[in-house]
Amino acid sequence: MSNKGSVFLIPIPIADDMSMSTCIPADIVKITQEVDVFFVENIKTTRRYLRKLDRDYPIDDKTFHILNKRSDEMEIAKILAQEKGKTIGVMSEAGCPGIADPGELVVKHAHKLKLKVKPLVGPSSILLALISSGKNGQNFTFNGYLPKERLERIKKIKQLESNARRGVTQLFMETPFRNNHLLEDVLENVDNTMTLCIASNITAGNEIIKTKTISDWKKHVPNLNKKPTIFVL
Repeated sequence: MSNKGSVFLIPIPIADDMSMSTCIPADIVKITQEVDVFFVENIKTTRRYLRKLDRDYPIDDKTFHILNKRSDEMEIAKILAQEKGKTIGVMSEAGCPGIADPGELVVKHAHKLKLKVKPLVGPSSILLALISSGKNGQNFTFNGYLPKERLERIKKIKQLESNARRGVTQLFMETPFRNNHLLEDVLENVDNTMTLCIASNITAGNEIIKTKTISDWKKHVPNLNKKPTIFVL
């Protein structure tokens, strides 16, 4: 069966030292070889990853388009329409495309063009954090990145606490180099009896996943600087 005219959502390992064999199904290697056109955040790192999957990967036969938070939606739609009929792949820098990254733009317009969208199985730091947190997995919200401005961020944190008290698990994240500032605001503004899961460097050799009360976290505050982290309240 031909994959021409299909859009594949291709997963990427979360951690650099994550074993490919444990997180990326073997069929994905074959599928990436069939892809004619890629939408990616960074062409250089994508090319490196494809060579890691297969050192003989025919990179020079492929077309790459940049897809990031600065991409113009109408330009992406135009490119997708031009590439219609080819096998298309969408890749994030880590994890699954379309979650906390701009992959949704390609998928949105793929549906408008009546292209077949095919999600592929792979690691998602958000889901891995949720299932390992001990929190309610029946009712949860992923809030993405919280506001950069501190007063707005604190206001949002208090809103998340209120939602969590109603039984809706709250997941959120921050740019790694601002993790410590976010954690400081959480510890200062959330009630001591509430529990918080910190899932840092998920799937890496130095992975840390712990759920403790705010009071217990205050006794030993971890240094999360530059460590990809998901917070679960």
